[in-house]
Amino acid sequence: MTTVALPEELLLLAYDDVSGKAVGSRIGLDLGMAAAVLVELALAGKVAYSDGMIVVTDATPTGEPIADDVLRRISEDSPHSPASWVQRLRHGLRDRVLADLCSRGVIRDVDETALGFIHVHRYPTVDGSVETDIRARLTKALGGGEPPDERTAALATLVAAVRMEPRLGLTGDEVREAHNQLEKIGGSAGFSGEVSLEESTIRPSVALVIATLARAIHAALGAPRP
Repeated sequence: MTTVALPEELLLLAYDDVSGKAVGSRIGLDLGMAAAVLVELALAGKVAYSDGMIVVTDATPTGEPIADDVLRRISEDSPHSPASWVQRLRHGLRDRVLADLCSRGVIRDVDETALGFIHVHRYPTVDGSVETDIRARLTKALGGGEPPDERTAALATLVAAVRMEPRLGLTGDEVREAHNQLEKIGGSAGFSGEVSLEESTIRPSVALVIATLARAIHAALGAPRP
């Protein structure tokens, strides 16, 4: 099974396996993927949240092209807030993530022509084992029991932030229950202030980055529709 980064995990959840089309809020997905790159850098010990800004703590490349490009941009730019960075990074990111997944054989690019001249791209799944693992981790986390690992807790928080619960195969009250459980996972991990960072189930430095990014996404998307 191919190992994928957090932005790729969000994208795979958002795209229909058969039609290869994105389902749900496109801007929400783009904001979520931008935040996910920053979370990856935090998990790798490359960035942190300090005095309201995302700052570089270690500029050594990770070896992942997309993450390293973002790390370079943060290193070379003046300090910006999490809200500013998710807006700056979301443009063009989806195309890079799609191209990366295609090159690794997880999805494929189907280029179709509409009205004789408009190119429409679809990205149906080729290697379904990757998304199966993602969904299994989230299902286990939603079931309670032992706390999820850092990456899964971060993914759960991002899924809740961009309101992707319906992509977990849930409807009606199940969506609300899943959202509450995902936010509970974030709370236990120290993302929402329900527990102190010292009691967080993940590293405090990482928890702080994820918490601020989740708030930035909530602010950008506004209140959910009733």
